[in-house]
Amino acid sequence: MAETPSQMLPLGTPAPAFRLEDPDGAVHSLDDAAGARAYLVMFICNHCPFVRHVAAELARLGKDCAANNVAVFAINSNDIGKYPADGPESMRREAAARGYTFPYLLDADQRVARAYQAACTPDFYLFNANRLLVYRGQLDASRPGNSVAVDGKDLRTAIDALLSGQPLPRKQIPSVGCNIKWIPGNEPPYFSKR
Repeated sequence: MAETPSQMLPLGTPAPAFRLEDPDGAVHSLDDAAGARAYLVMFICNHCPFVRHVAAELARLGKDCAANNVAVFAINSNDIGKYPADGPESMRREAAARGYTFPYLLDADQRVARAYQAACTPDFYLFNANRLLVYRGQLDASRPGNSVAVDGKDLRTAIDALLSGQPLPRKQIPSVGCNIKWIPGNEPPYFSKR
């Protein structure tokens, strides 16, 4: 299992806009949640062992965020031609099985992943109410095969600090996961094969 770290987009970066479809063809954008207290954008997929390891926590986190007016969007940017297990029908089944209450969107041409400089699954981006990046990094220290419990500690700490007006953690540890499966010829400049 090769590990790819997140790129750690600079703090203060405005959230790149997107208009993406969910598996049922409904279009979603950040503007759907205008007035949210914060915005969480996650790059995930169905088959990645790193995502599967934390999927139950992602579902819990989504429900907790909704209760606090934090908008959550999950985006799948993998090449579904080569990885059909990440296609829309599988996304629909995965969201239902996991209990995801947030939109799970397909970035078929990978433009959104490139705009966010997303590199791995999972990759997390937390923006404040003005849609400026305040946290990017790991969900927590748990990984497949280590003995650390999945609790979402790092990301939850950042969300709690943002919502309570406290300083956000200065030390932000990159997320680690499988690399996004790029369409051949579509690899961004920051992508390196590992």
